[in-house]
Amino acid sequence: MKRKRFTEEQIIGVLREQEAGAKVADLCRRHGISDATFYNWKAKFGGMDVSDAKRLKALEDENVRLKKLLAEQMLDAAALRELLSKMYGPLQNAAPSRI
Repeated sequence: MKRKRFTEEQIIGVLREQEAGAKVADLCRRHGISDATFYNWKAKFGGMDVSDAKRLKALEDENVRLKKLLAEQMLDAAALRELLSKMYGPLQNAAPSRI
């Protein structure tokens, strides 16, 4: 996994410098980032405080964890379905059809 060079606090600091009147090109050169990186940061963190950015990071981490859990559960269900179909033949819909 790619290591991040800047923390949320540093990113927000760079954005605040730009809000204070510094030119984007100068900021990018001083901090060693590209213009595209700066504008990506601005789109993601623009108008946030450090606490908001930390909360966003925590929510993103939790979302990744929950997606992994969901994927594992879906794989388990598919494996169980396949095992049951081998044991008892193709499964029929449990709900009766309505006419």
